[in-house]
Amino acid sequence: MITLERFDPGSTLVRRRDLSSTPSPAEELAVAKGIRANSASFLWLMRLLPAPRRRAMQALYGFCRELHEITDGEASRTVKLALLADWRDQIALLYAGRPQHIVTRALRDAIDRFDLRCNDFLAIIDGIKIDASADIRAPSYEQLDLYCEQRAVAVTRIALRILGAALLDGEPPAAELGRGMQLTGILRDLAQDAARHRLYLPRELLRAHGIFATMPSYVLAQPALPQVCNALAERAAAHFADVQRTRSALSGWATLATTAVLGSYRTLLKALLGRGWVRIDEPVRIPAWHQTALLLGYGLMGR
Repeated sequence: MITLERFDPGSTLVRRRDLSSTPSPAEELAVAKGIRANSASFLWLMRLLPAPRRRAMQALYGFCRELHEITDGEASRTVKLALLADWRDQIALLYAGRPQHIVTRALRDAIDRFDLRCNDFLAIIDGIKIDASADIRAPSYEQLDLYCEQRAVAVTRIALRILGAALLDGEPPAAELGRGMQLTGILRDLAQDAARHRLYLPRELLRAHGIFATMPSYVLAQPALPQVCNALAERAAAHFADVQRTRSALSGWATLATTAVLGSYRTLLKALLGRGWVRIDEPVRIPAWHQTALLLGYGLMGR
């Protein structure tokens, strides 16, 4: 395991420039091919961006996909945790100016150009670690909020900064959009998560509706499930309403991306409410023009 002395995860600056760490054209192509294999729509969307922002978003997407493959893979928990520990080392090397992995080499220019914070990358890893460490079952509101912060808010902050948001301007919309997206994704993926022995519905909400068990299959069969899901949907809708109020601080590409993602996830939430919570394994249909923004959210945060 690689360790770095005096490594400050809060720093946004690279201490030692190493121009040889700049990704080669072949490496950039490899990152793009990895994205193409996962989402052709995402790659198409990225072509609309100016080259530096496009490369940075592709690298961020590649970083998130690498982590998602760890937590959703078939390896043992011990192996998964070891792989995530290695990713913390890779981020340390990146911010020390000596990136080693093809994805962190692709991020090398972005962290300087867009002043990306190390703590956000580490938070994403920590959020993935929650899923890799144990099967989540009915977390507390506090635990769920931390999970949303790490899995969705951190990556939204990075993305908005790449798209041109200033640090302070991007904080409120990133916090609200990330939480709304994550809660909507949880409601969409109830059956899929249960198949993986996971249940993200908060325990306080379950207990308020008379459900005290945490076994996913049992909870999803309870008559009170619709009330639980509707209450969580209200929380997601409130976060989206707050995005509407705070996005005026954004501009340019950050505004366009926030508007597109907000509209798509609001549409998804409305479709889930319209379908109801009796046949939760039944997919919902939304207009085709919203699909690309949803794929962006799925690629970056796994939801």
